[in-house]
Amino acid sequence: MATTTRNEERTLELIRENKRMTVEDVARTLNVSIDSAYSLIHDTLNFSKVCARWVPNELTEERKRERLDICSRHLAHYHEDGENYLQQIVTGDETWIHHYEPESKQQIMQWKHPSSPVVRTFKTQPSAGKLMLTVFWDSQGPILETYQKRGTAVTSALYCDMHQVELKPAIHSK
Repeated sequence: MATTTRNEERTLELIRENKRMTVEDVARTLNVSIDSAYSLIHDTLNFSKVCARWVPNELTEERKRERLDICSRHLAHYHEDGENYLQQIVTGDETWIHHYEPESKQQIMQWKHPSSPVVRTFKTQPSAGKLMLTVFWDSQGPILETYQKRGTAVTSALYCDMHQVELKPAIHSK
C-alpha cells in the first residue's frame, strides 16, 4: 500500500526540497503508481498545485519607502487644501489600439441544428496593425491624447519630453 507513514514522511521531504516536483517524480521516487502518489499528495497530505501570481517586479525597501513618502506628501496636501488638491491631480496611462479587434469566442457562438453544415471561422491576427495611445486626464476628463509613432519605445525620457512639449501647454489651455 502506498499510503504508509514512511511514504508520507518521504513525500513531505521531497516536496519541501522541491515544491515544483511532479506527481510522476514522487511516484518514481517512492516506486508506487501515479494514482497512489496523487492520492498520497492530494488526499492524505492535502497538498494542491497552485500557480504563483505574476508581478512585474519586486519592490525594494528603498522603493517602498519612496512610495510611502510620496503618498504621505499627497495626504498632507489633501489635508491642507481639501478637494481643491484633488482637482489638480493629472494622471496618465497607455494602451494598445488595434486596427482590428477580434471577436471573442462568446461573441461568435451561434445556434446550430444537427442537419446544418459545419460552421467555420478563421483566425485573425489582432496585432495586424496597432498604435500606442497615451492619455492624460484630470477629474474633469481627458486633457491630452497622443498616438506614438510605430517603433517608439515608451520610456521615462519620452514621458519627460511629452510633459514639456505637449502636456504642460494642454493643462494651461484647459
